[in-house]
Amino acid sequence: MLLINNETVAKILDMKGCLEALEIGYRDLINERAVYRGRYDLFVPNDDPKLMYRWGTMEGACRSFETFAIRMKSDMLEWPEGKTVEKYCIEPGTFCGVVMVFSTRNGEPLAIINDGIIQHMRVGGCAGLGAKYLSREDSAIVGIFGSGGMARTYLLAFNEVRKIREVKVYSPTKKNREAYAGEMSEKLGIKVTPVERAEDAVRGCDIVATCTDSIQVVVDDPVLIEPGMHLTSVKSNEWHPEIVGKADLVVKMGRATMNLDVGQIRIGGEAAVVAGNAEEIKRIANPKVDIFSADFPLLTDIMSGKLKGRTSRNQVTFFANSGTQGLQFASTAGYVVREAKRRGFGQEIPTGWFLQDIRD
Repeated sequence: MLLINNETVAKILDMKGCLEALEIGYRDLINERAVYRGRYDLFVPNDDPKLMYRWGTMEGACRSFETFAIRMKSDMLEWPEGKTVEKYCIEPGTFCGVVMVFSTRNGEPLAIINDGIIQHMRVGGCAGLGAKYLSREDSAIVGIFGSGGMARTYLLAFNEVRKIREVKVYSPTKKNREAYAGEMSEKLGIKVTPVERAEDAVRGCDIVATCTDSIQVVVDDPVLIEPGMHLTSVKSNEWHPEIVGKADLVVKMGRATMNLDVGQIRIGGEAAVVAGNAEEIKRIANPKVDIFSADFPLLTDIMSGKLKGRTSRNQVTFFANSGTQGLQFASTAGYVVREAKRRGFGQEIPTGWFLQDIRD
């Protein structure tokens, strides 16, 4: 069995490989060779009224990689001024998330992987698949909202599926948007310009992506949307519903396989339960906008040819990058484990530590 940290994952999983792994996973799903369970969160109120504990899981299996994976994360959450969500484990700046990978051939535990790099790459990679199947083939100018890890992997993915020549990035913190512009311009060899106004990251762009921690609407003016644009998101609340409603084609990455049961609620577009009373539940700054809960066509319908994608240059397409997270971890983690074994990466630990002679 392997222990694989983020540094090793970064050596193995570039965006080209990530897109390849995701495409394999979704082809398996189309051909009834993959399965997933929707993300599920469990919240526990803290003695500090500003804090909430969250345990989150998502899982799936991909037969092409012969893997089942479950991603688990342990977070403390707070919502400064009700505008963004901050999270950490133990103390600010540290995080706890792992992916456990098992063989679907014989049940063997194969690996425990830090989830940080895989998390950013698989979300960005799915945005890349959305752009591959929905954006204009000559898309060359990208607008990015946000300057964190997702903003980086989204651009890496767009650059992999389209010939990008210019990027405009907006983040409310000048230092962050300038740092992002400098880093990504050097990494990709393209022009990346930090802009001072949010609207400047939309006007004149072919692809516009919101990659933020905001729990409020980020783009709210439908007038900014131009014919032929491809729009996409990280979170369920970033685009005003009027913009989504006016798009010519709205497609979702996937839908959760889980319907809400008694006692369950939807938080940020995902199913959850809370070990608290009504007053304690109010501590959670749940976004008022949730575009992910709508029943849109799925990207797999476009990939399989069941539905048509973009049919004209002037169509505005919107890609809701949500759902099927468990499958994404099964395919990307399966790829990482396969490559780690082939290249001799990762730290070996005894498989016997995870086996027992007591039947459940």
